[in-house]
Amino acid sequence: MSDQGLCGAARVQDMLRDERMPRFKLKGSLERSAAADLWKHTLSKIPTVYGRLTYLASLRDPNSGVYRHHGLSTAFGREESGKALKASHEQAFAEWLNLPLAERSMDLAAYLASLDDPPNEAINHWLRTKTYLNQVPTSARAVERELFYRDLEMLLTLVKNAG
Repeated sequence: MSDQGLCGAARVQDMLRDERMPRFKLKGSLERSAAADLWKHTLSKIPTVYGRLTYLASLRDPNSGVYRHHGLSTAFGREESGKALKASHEQAFAEWLNLPLAERSMDLAAYLASLDDPPNEAINHWLRTKTYLNQVPTSARAVERELFYRDLEMLLTLVKNAG
């Protein structure tokens, strides 16, 4: 290699060591775990507990029960992302059940108000088709399922009659 080539390589090495060289941080950098990343970049942006519950339930395949999220799987692998989604779904479900009934009512009303369709249209569809039955995590106990279904149907009726 010529002296000029060595000199050029030395200059590049000096530049790399130079602390003034700009450092670039990846935009939207990943968290250390799939669960933390999911919370930071997605779930924390959903303003209602019911909205988070609905979103997480929608990521569960109805045929297999497997949770899928392309971006999370790409970053953390299928297994870790699936575990994070399942745990987050269970956590959102528990959080919803532990809210006082008055807070659940306000949370549900806020969720319904955020939809593109009028709240009463959504409520009528839900009560007719019972789509909310798929929002319960598979790990929920029978008593938790019943509480969720009974209270949600009552809340939907209350919100509908108030509107």
